[in-house]
Amino acid sequence: MEAVILEGRPTGETIVNGRAYMPDAKGNLVPVEMIKAEHKLEDETVRKIFGYADELSAQVTRFKLHTFDDLEAFEALLAQEYGSAKGGAKGNKTFMTFDGLKKVQVQVADTIDFGAQLQIAKGLVDECLTEWASDARPEIRAIVTRAFNTDKEGQINRAEIFMLLRLDIEDERWKRAMDAIRDAMRVVGSKIYVRFYKRADHKARWEPVTIDMAKA
Repeated sequence: MEAVILEGRPTGETIVNGRAYMPDAKGNLVPVEMIKAEHKLEDETVRKIFGYADELSAQVTRFKLHTFDDLEAFEALLAQEYGSAKGGAKGNKTFMTFDGLKKVQVQVADTIDFGAQLQIAKGLVDECLTEWASDARPEIRAIVTRAFNTDKEGQINRAEIFMLLRLDIEDERWKRAMDAIRDAMRVVGSKIYVRFYKRADHKARWEPVTIDMAKA
C-alpha cells in the first residue's frame, strides 16, 4: 500500500497493486473510479482547506510561544534591572508601546469549582425562600433557580452563583449560606489569555486585533 501525495499533501488515495483506492467512513477501501464525482470533489475541497488550516494552526501556536518568550525575556530584564517583574493582580499585566497606541494584555483566569458546602448553602437559601414566601422578589427566586440548576454537562451555573453573592440581604441564614458558598469555592486550574489591542490615536477607542477566526 502506498499513500498518494500531491503538491506535498496527502490526497487520501492509497495505491494497492497499482490501483487507486480511498477508505470510506467505515475504513473500507473503495476504488477511486467508483466514487461519485461530487464526493471526490468535496473530499478534495476539504483536504485543500485543511492544508491551510493545519499550517495556520501551527503558525498561531508558534506565534503564541514566541509572544510568551518575548514577554518573559522583557520581564527578565526588568527583574535584573529593578529586582522586580511587571505584574498585576493574579498575574494580569499590560504591555504598551511608547506612543500608547498598541498594547498587549496578559490575563490569568482561574477555573472555579465548588465543594460540598454548596449543598449546605442551597439548603439555607431554600429555607429563606420558603419562609419569605410571597415576600421574596421574583428576580431573586429566578437567580436562585438558575444558580443551583445544573447545565447539560452537570455543571453549576457559576455566573448566577456569583450573582447571589452580590445580593444585599440581611437575613442571618442567607449570610451563612453566602459564607458556605465562599467556603465551597476552590481554584482547580487557571488559563492564561493574551489579547492584542490598537487604536488610531489617543482619542480613539481600543480595537482588538482579531486572531480568532470566528470573530474575524
